[in-house]
Amino acid sequence: MRARSIDRPADLDVVRESYDRVADNYAHMVVTTGVGDIRKDPWLKASIDAFADTVRGLGPVLDVGCGPGTVTAYLAERGLDVSGVDLSPRMIENARRLHPECRFAVASATELDLSEASLGGVLGWWSLFNLPREVLPQVLALFARALMPGGHFITGTHVGDEDAVRTEAYGGVPVRWTTHKWRPEQFVNLIEQAGLNPVAELRLPPTGYSGPGLVVMAKRPG
Repeated sequence: MRARSIDRPADLDVVRESYDRVADNYAHMVVTTGVGDIRKDPWLKASIDAFADTVRGLGPVLDVGCGPGTVTAYLAERGLDVSGVDLSPRMIENARRLHPECRFAVASATELDLSEASLGGVLGWWSLFNLPREVLPQVLALFARALMPGGHFITGTHVGDEDAVRTEAYGGVPVRWTTHKWRPEQFVNLIEQAGLNPVAELRLPPTGYSGPGLVVMAKRPG
């Protein structure tokens, strides 16, 4: 499954530029406030811990949309062979600065060239919600094929009935991206249609800085 099989989002360049603009502020927020750091949220940490325990020893793990590398580094600390990719070059610069011991590269989820059954685990940790509705199923299918039998996928996303267009973020920085929200049953159905079997689901209530969320872990059948 090669990247040319996936439609290129029309707003990809705009989204990349937006994340480049907020990358420094976002990385600073994670480091200074703990927002976005799974170590500060027991339920999110438990989800990532369960994923790490499940994929340990299966093969390489890829963190798609890794941002400043917080989760990538946490998984590396837990002994996984993990690397991170992100659409934003500036996010990757921050990831390399904060976590020089880890491997990072610039890449969009729609541009990955992943071999069949080459990965033990894939993460899309609050990083797939910018993908248009017609593109997300293609990316999920790519992940499913890239997982080896028994490999696992974990993802977190925003829940809702209406999409939201963001025009500023993280300290009032001008941005332009769409947060595509899904109902839990719709999102889980997409994962199933991609060829993965959901094995766990966590629904999260709104917080002071985010609306309701959903975490799903799924397995490629063995």
